[in-house]
Amino acid sequence: MNRQVPVITLLTDFGLQDEYVGVMKGVILSINSGVQLVDITHALTRHDVVQAALVVKSTFSYFPTNAIHVIVVDPGVGGKRKVLCCQKDGHFFLAPDNGALSLVIQDGNVDELRAITNETYFLKPVSHTFHGRDIFAPVAAHLSKGLDMSRLGDEIGLSDIVTLDLPAHFLSPRNALVGKILSIDAFGNLITNIDQETLMRFGSGQRLEDVVIMLGRSKIRGVSTSYDSVKAGSPVAVFGSRKLLEIAVNQADARTYFKAGVGQTITVKLPTLKDGASR
Repeated sequence: MNRQVPVITLLTDFGLQDEYVGVMKGVILSINSGVQLVDITHALTRHDVVQAALVVKSTFSYFPTNAIHVIVVDPGVGGKRKVLCCQKDGHFFLAPDNGALSLVIQDGNVDELRAITNETYFLKPVSHTFHGRDIFAPVAAHLSKGLDMSRLGDEIGLSDIVTLDLPAHFLSPRNALVGKILSIDAFGNLITNIDQETLMRFGSGQRLEDVVIMLGRSKIRGVSTSYDSVKAGSPVAVFGSRKLLEIAVNQADARTYFKAGVGQTITVKLPTLKDGASR
């Protein structure tokens, strides 16, 4: 049988205008030239750990077992924050201890979790501003060559690491499902924290086409199956590929259309005779 080529994914907020991503790849390939490198994205909003957590959660399961996922959205680089290695569901995750793994570990089940302290596997001298090059990249490369996690540092518990205080959706006293905008993608789609399963339970016995979604003073009636369910320039609610409720505008930017931002409240109501049509 052919040996599986090791896979390392890279997720950062570095952008591509500077050399940082290329240098990380060079470090990895210098240690293991047989690895396959995959760029998830390097265009995350600067320092946006919530966005990083969303992206890693929604992407890792599409990769083969034993893939190594490197997440470098690290506003605390060079400070006292830990560097983590986590094994879960047959995948390895390297990330700063700033909450980037919050959604990956939210079910409380991990196979192994360690704080990376063994400098044997670092590139020296270690820069205080570029741990992506000097810690994350070489450690990922060594793992791809079969390094046992136990060599990296002491095992720690989930209670020892930082988790994000993400907003939770809830039912209001008026029996409305209330959520928040968690993130905004490159198309301007507003990604909420209301997942498909929750909304299906909330609207049990109701057609999703009939629920009313409130964003500020604007209303959207129903959850559609695709963006082109409405005419160009019109707002639409859909379940995106992450199975989260999204507010979009067909062929336009919902952030601009609604003047919306991360953290804004969104409300889903069951239909009543007083509910009007979409905006």
